[in-house]
Amino acid sequence: MPIDRIIELETKLAFQEDTISQLNEVVCRQQNQLDELIQKCETLTSSTKILTDKLTDEDDDGVKPPHY
Repeated sequence: MPIDRIIELETKLAFQEDTISQLNEVVCRQQNQLDELIQKCETLTSSTKILTDKLTDEDDDGVKPPHY
């Protein structure tokens, strides 16, 4: 195998390793963003449920508002 062919293969391998490393960094960053978004959605869902429950409880106490 000629030396030029070996150098070409090593060069391609080095570029591929660099590309894989960059892609891995992007995937890790995106996973962290997804984790944060999931946590925020869970917090919002929980807050919405609490507020909905409070509003429902206030409506169920049988007292008509003063404007009735």
